[in-house]
Amino acid sequence: MGRAAGKTLEPAVLASGGPEEYSLAHSGMVLFLGSWAMMFGALFFSYAVLRVSAPVWPAPGFARLPLVLPGLNTLLLLGSSRTLGLALARAKSGQLARCRNELLKTIALVWADLWAGGLHLDSGAYGGTFYLLTVFHILHVLVGLGLLVHLVAPLLGRAPAAPRRVHAALTAMFWHFVDAVWLATFIAVYVL
Repeated sequence: MGRAAGKTLEPAVLASGGPEEYSLAHSGMVLFLGSWAMMFGALFFSYAVLRVSAPVWPAPGFARLPLVLPGLNTLLLLGSSRTLGLALARAKSGQLARCRNELLKTIALVWADLWAGGLHLDSGAYGGTFYLLTVFHILHVLVGLGLLVHLVAPLLGRAPAAPRRVHAALTAMFWHFVDAVWLATFIAVYVL
């Protein structure tokens, strides 16, 4: 931060885009995430109806889903939210190299989440609902990875450029939504 002609210069980091652009983008993301929250709510409701109406869950012949690997994946995914928050804080303070490193850690932590295994699609309601919930989540993770790569790409060049404030904020909103949905999925499908 320096002074020029008596004015404090803001870092170029996260500074592009005026308040109107940010406000409009933020409102749009809230509406977008609200619509997806309703869709996931419907999926969770369907899962609950199937589970409550089944005499035994999981159905005879199917083992309960493992807790260890999905639990570790949950910790990795929640850790990725932490590293994303650190990356945005680094970008805000002008520490672009540290921002880049945190974003790369976020991508690495997320990638580990994609390797979780499970049932077959032809495993009846048990496998079908499992895959329906987790596939929708994985699609969101892939979109989130794309957004994260979009944020880190300008930081990888010889002359690193800071991510735009609007892009960084919307990516963080989307990513935290992905984490919240996974946490609900993990509790509903694996724990209960």
